[in-house]
Amino acid sequence: MEDSVHLFDCHRPRLYGIAYRMLGAVAEAEDVVQDAWLRWHDADRAAVDNPEAWLVRVTTRLAIDRLRAAKAERERYVGVWLPEPMLMEAPATPEQIHEQADDVSIAFLFMLERLSPEARAAFLMRDVFDADYEDIAQTLDKSEAAVRQLVSRARQQLRRGEPREAVPRATLRRLLLAFSEAMQRSDFHGLHALLSDDAELIGDGGGKVSSFASLVGGKRLAQLFYAGKRRFREALHTEVVQVNGQWTLLRFVDGELESVQSYDTDGERLTRVLVQRNPDKLAGIAAALGRG
Repeated sequence: MEDSVHLFDCHRPRLYGIAYRMLGAVAEAEDVVQDAWLRWHDADRAAVDNPEAWLVRVTTRLAIDRLRAAKAERERYVGVWLPEPMLMEAPATPEQIHEQADDVSIAFLFMLERLSPEARAAFLMRDVFDADYEDIAQTLDKSEAAVRQLVSRARQQLRRGEPREAVPRATLRRLLLAFSEAMQRSDFHGLHALLSDDAELIGDGGGKVSSFASLVGGKRLAQLFYAGKRRFREALHTEVVQVNGQWTLLRFVDGELESVQSYDTDGERLTRVLVQRNPDKLAGIAAALGRG
């Protein structure tokens, strides 16, 4: 039994990674991993040739089922549904930093919402976890040809439009620090200069707090952030930290976490911001920071 627990715990980070990327929600991912543990606990482990493959297969199938149910719930969601942000331990190597920033960013998880549950699973297993098509086919109970088609179509859906060149992480950090400082100074022109003319804001308030579903235009976004500082004055504070593997701006009001803001950049200016304001999705980060 101890060996069984140890083996599961060794694979737990990978299983959680699959579930979180599939669902974009911390509690739901944790539930999937717990369900996988219960299946593992009850399984005839002597009949399992490859425990890791077995656990990955079970976790992926559970996540697909959970995502199907979640899709229906998200259709009734008030406003835009954005993934739940998550503080993560710092990666150990430059390679891990690059991989983590690529495949768990809020922007990436938001983009995955375009895909069906099975397409999302196939794409993640192939392009993020580098699984063989044979393994994916067994997991999804489909032919290899069908899986190849699923992955190909998912790539097309996710890569519509002109590809954007990768921007160094240090560049985003520099821009966010400048944006944060301009916000703290109530510097409208400074905010405006750092936003592209067609910058877009997408917000998630979950029907619990006010939030713009979509706001387009660098000047309009600058006016919004400027107004927020003018309204809250010294009660408003911002910090630039790493969330989901990316540099991110946290905004606090009276010491309480008010929003997690994930930005995209073209390397020169900020082009898009995904603003998470739903208190339920901020609770985990607030608790981790000790800033409720």
